[in-house]
Amino acid sequence: MKRPLLVIDGDSLAHRAYHALPKTIRRAEGRPGNALVGFANFLIRLWENEQPRAVVVGWDSLDTPTYRHELFAGYQAGREFDEELLEQLDLLPEVVRSYGFAAAKAPGYEADDFLAAAVKQEEARGGTAVVATSDRDSFQLASERVTILQPTRGVSELARIGPAEVRERYGVEPEQVPDLIALRGDPSDKLPGARGIGPKKAAQLLAQYGSLEAALADGRFAAEAEDLRLFRRIATMDASAPLPPLAETSPVWAEASSFLDRLGLGGVAGRVAAL
Repeated sequence: MKRPLLVIDGDSLAHRAYHALPKTIRRAEGRPGNALVGFANFLIRLWENEQPRAVVVGWDSLDTPTYRHELFAGYQAGREFDEELLEQLDLLPEVVRSYGFAAAKAPGYEADDFLAAAVKQEEARGGTAVVATSDRDSFQLASERVTILQPTRGVSELARIGPAEVRERYGVEPEQVPDLIALRGDPSDKLPGARGIGPKKAAQLLAQYGSLEAALADGRFAAEAEDLRLFRRIATMDASAPLPPLAETSPVWAEASSFLDRLGLGGVAGRVAAL
């Protein structure tokens, strides 16, 4: 039980690798390869650093709307991805499986939801988890048993975020993060938040009331109450997302190396083979 479950936000880190590494990195037949190389190397580094008991990587289902899109038409409006990134995102779950790790993806769910489900399951069994993601919404998962690993420079440096760091950065407890997002808004997801409320004021209100619901019960934001409840629901990770089995795992480096070599990624395939 001392070895943590390693939980990875696949889309978040793939996007980060794609934008951090040169797009001149190509694989077989000149196809794009920078996100694949960056992510494959990042998997190795995380395994070596954390020595987890198992690894699960969550993925967005980009071709299927989630309940968040259905509840709020403006959710993530205007978000577009490069075709070369999309091509690599299609391949990355298979890269993960070639390592012997679990890949979680299902229609209607986002990578965030699989992170929450995995953390909930691991805490229930008395274990600990480390969650690798650049999405700060995941700070709601931080606890005495859960540490967030947040890339700070490309994918080369990682900050370790626990409840104390959440309080220091935002002035709220981890479980208040969805309330904070609902009040202050989230430009990346196109959530407008409450009119005239920024991060500091949102944190002050939560310090005063304890929760968004308590503030609404006191008559605050009466005209916006239902919208704010909706934003909070959207910002809350769905821990009911379906997970694959998360049994004890050892990497299958030879299979991973062979798969990466077939993709035309000889350099990273050689590094994996050496393991």
